Amino acid sequence: MLDKDQIAAASRTLRDHWRAGTKLEKLDASLRPRDRSEAYAIQRKIEDHSTGKLFGWKIAATSEAGQKHINVDGPMAGRILAETVIADGGIASMTGNEMRVAEPEFAFRMHADLPPRSQPYTVREVLDAVGTLHPAIEIPDSRFRDFVSAGAEQIIADNACAHLFVLGAPAASDWRAIDLVEETPVITLRGKQFKGHGKNVLGDPRIALTWLANELRQLGVTLKSGEVVTTGTCHPPLPIQSGDLLEADFGSIGRVSVRFE
Repeated sequence: MLDKDQIAAASRTLRDHWRAGTKLEKLDASLRPRDRSEAYAIQRKIEDHSTGKLFGWKIAATSEAGQKHINVDGPMAGRILAETVIADGGIASMTGNEMRVAEPEFAFRMHADLPPRSQPYTVREVLDAVGTLHPAIEIPDSRFRDFVSAGAEQIIADNACAHLFVLGAPAASDWRAIDLVEETPVITLRGKQFKGHGKNVLGDPRIALTWLANELRQLGVTLKSGEVVTTGTCHPPLPIQSGDLLEADFGSIGRVSVRFE
């Protein structure tokens, strides 16, 4: 079992590579998490060095394509740090980004806390705690050079491949009346259009959100009012390069875009 010094050292190693835009092969054997609990403990320490309060949460690998991309068999949670958020229509730096993909996502902002408790939260309880729905784009990356072979525990410790995040404006429509399972956002990239699908997000973005609330519940972490949860890509990760403009049209939910340089 990793002690607090090993957990801090593992987190510091990953954080330093993230800030420098460099990669490592794997964590030293003495610092490597052996289960999800140790992995999340390492991830938790990155908050101690953030420039602001936690912006929210991401869910990695909610789709089959996302799972194949990083070679894991199920979803995992990561933290969205305030300093990684880019304004809608803004510019995302490609420096140090080797994964080089973008992911259109449904994101929810909470208006009420969901604290830890013994009983799992239901979809209805979680949705009742949501304030707004947003179109979003996640730009993931890993600190591991070979993230495909890193394994779920190291990926979780590596903040579930969190890197940069773009949040669109809240939906002006009555999003609660929309069947998000059948929503098909249209993504435009280099003159081509790609169609996402809400069902790709763990079957339903609302189910993915509930998964996140319960994952945090089991970790003893409160999903807080004001925090944003982005629920995973609704389209297989799209390769990007410097100079690209990616726009995602979520219909009545809204639009979001980002340029890469």
